[in-house]
Amino acid sequence: MSRAVIKPTAKPINKYPMYWAECFGTAPFLPTTRQEMDALGWDSCDIIIVSGDAYVDHPSFGMAVIGRVLEAQGYRVGIIAQPAWDNKDAFMTLGQPNLFFGVTSGNMDSMINRYTADRKLRHDDAYTPNNEGGKRPDRAVLIYSQRCKEAYKDTPIIIGGIEASLRRLAHYDYWSDKIRRSVLFDAKADILLFGNAERALIEFAYRVANGEPIEQITDIAGTAVIIKEIPEGYTEVDSSRIEKPNKAMVPKMLNPYQTDTSCKNDTDKVKEKTAATAQVITVRPSRHDAKTTVVRIPSYEKLKTDKVLYAHAARVMHLETNPYSGRALIQQHGDRELWVNKPPIPLTTEEMDFVFDLTYARVPHPAYGNAKIPAYDMIKTSVNIMRGCFGGCSFCSITEHEGRIIQSRSKESILRELGEIRDKVPGFTGTISDLGGPTANMYRLGCSDPKAEINCRHPSCVFPKICSKLNTDHKHTIDLYKEARKVPGIDKILIASGVRYDLAVTSPEYVKELVTHHVGGYLKIAPEHIAKDTLDLMMKPEMTSYDEFKDMFYKFSAEAGKKQYLIPYFIAAHPGSTDEDMLKLALWLKGNDFECDQVQNFYPSPMSNATAMYHSETNPLKRVKYKKKGEELFVAKGERQRRLHKAFLRYHDPANWPLIRSALTRMGMKYLIGTKSHCLVPSEFEEDRVAASLRTRESSRHGSKRFATKNPKQPDIRNDKATFTKSKAINYKAKVTSDVDNKVVVKTKATSAKPKRKPNRSSGPALGARVDRV
Repeated sequence: MSRAVIKPTAKPINKYPMYWAECFGTAPFLPTTRQEMDALGWDSCDIIIVSGDAYVDHPSFGMAVIGRVLEAQGYRVGIIAQPAWDNKDAFMTLGQPNLFFGVTSGNMDSMINRYTADRKLRHDDAYTPNNEGGKRPDRAVLIYSQRCKEAYKDTPIIIGGIEASLRRLAHYDYWSDKIRRSVLFDAKADILLFGNAERALIEFAYRVANGEPIEQITDIAGTAVIIKEIPEGYTEVDSSRIEKPNKAMVPKMLNPYQTDTSCKNDTDKVKEKTAATAQVITVRPSRHDAKTTVVRIPSYEKLKTDKVLYAHAARVMHLETNPYSGRALIQQHGDRELWVNKPPIPLTTEEMDFVFDLTYARVPHPAYGNAKIPAYDMIKTSVNIMRGCFGGCSFCSITEHEGRIIQSRSKESILRELGEIRDKVPGFTGTISDLGGPTANMYRLGCSDPKAEINCRHPSCVFPKICSKLNTDHKHTIDLYKEARKVPGIDKILIASGVRYDLAVTSPEYVKELVTHHVGGYLKIAPEHIAKDTLDLMMKPEMTSYDEFKDMFYKFSAEAGKKQYLIPYFIAAHPGSTDEDMLKLALWLKGNDFECDQVQNFYPSPMSNATAMYHSETNPLKRVKYKKKGEELFVAKGERQRRLHKAFLRYHDPANWPLIRSALTRMGMKYLIGTKSHCLVPSEFEEDRVAASLRTRESSRHGSKRFATKNPKQPDIRNDKATFTKSKAINYKAKVTSDVDNKVVVKTKATSAKPKRKPNRSSGPALGARVDRV
């Protein structure tokens, strides 16, 4: 009889002994001034959190969650929100903390918060009262940490949150266009916590409170520290020996980073191979040494000068993120070593309930008066039902931060929060804006095989196809929706989180429930692109899944007698997406009558796989190699090239027509210029007349431009149900296909035109001028 597999566990976060200060109880708001501390009877704070966000006591704001979790352990926690950073004074307003400073940039990376994907300065900040920009510094974690050190040099500093989490290793920095050291070195902090970090933070606080020297706390999962030498009992393995760039594996040596789509564990594979060959073989399990092995990735100094080696390091990091079998990483920075412990064990449902059931005021701190905080207004009536994402999209960093194992709350906890919103949120109208998380429909989904889950290194459970071991039953989500609608005082529940449509189509019952009861007219989904090569690099499903979901969506909308539309989102200038790929996407948009008003170029955020592609111009989703000139992965870089890709998404905007015409001429596709049905943009001589007709249309039906994507020819599905059961592109005269050389060909009913020369996939002289800084 086979032995049951038991996953590794960790000490529950609510089972640590309480700190002595628990006698002070729960504060209505965590104090932000000495006057508030005095009112609570505190003479000092045990822990002070410094954040780049305004203080909103709500479970969607990381500062509030961490503060309330620590308070629940008995600690007195103070908040310094958006302090002036030109000197140390603001960092001394609450006095010196007894245990440590906790520093975070806030819910957003400070650089992404401050700059657009084109490195243009933003002048607003949704996490600041009155949407005012400039209230946090660039690289906030660094600046805040340095000011804390100036204020009280002997007080330990821990850094965390999204900004620190995604910079825990040497990383490519898009804004300076260079490789930067781990943020732990530049911030001069004592320890870095990555991920949501409740588990690591509670253990760290407990050990510090009990007098353990901070320099000895180096073994907490989910943390990174600077060390002098490898801890006793660990064996070091060089990542470039396990998977050497450009060279095959050492004979008979198992490559633990070789992945397939079967999600079979090593024991299954050994049995299959043994049965096939009838020979005894020796296999090195992928996890037998996880507790005693550290993987050395290339040093910061090497990564600065070797882009392929950077892609290799990024690949290894992503494949060591399994919290059950992942190994610690070590990386040299000069004469010091960065030690990154394995990821923390995911929170259980009971622990998730503990975190979200804590006492939150659910409103901004009273000090802000009547000032509007846009981020709060957007989420004040939404409920976070889960964490994590197993989609693995290469342009997204959620997996690197929260992990790919879904951590779900109980239905009872979620329903309790709905009651809290009804009773506590000022001006509540009865509408819940969202029941979701990183993805709307991954609630209580996960691997059905514990042994496979423990060993799996595959970066996605749904790409290139849905894993056979993945539980895709949406019954828990459907049941949650039904029960939530029964809560007294709740009139309407919308789903605003993105729906993973390739998962949704496995459960028509879910799609029907969603469409019938939880769509407010428009539902956003994210195909991101239509070109297969680009979708493969994004780790997104092919458009057949989109078409299948679209058919279900409009079918069930018609059955419910509702007029509802899909709003697809797309990314421009993603690594691997060529000018020809973006042209295909533009023609698809036109053929389906979509006009994108708010679009964005790919944003190379730290630590994502796509950012490694952007910097290295190679694909880290497979073993990397040094390539000959001309074989590199195409990446749209420079202002003009990225502006062109964005312009293709907004083909209908007259401001983009000159740039698109220039590109079409260069690509040998002038037949797409004109006013015929197959053309993309009008000619220079026709544009004034066409632009005038567009202005007339926008001033009427779509003058408000309320939506990021709109369809100017949406029919009323109550009167034209059949229209929604097949693609509108069928009736479109122009159909985009690709020949064997990936040349774009536009076929019309009357004629078939081909380019006179092979398209230049790396952009021609007219668009090839590299402008790396804006």
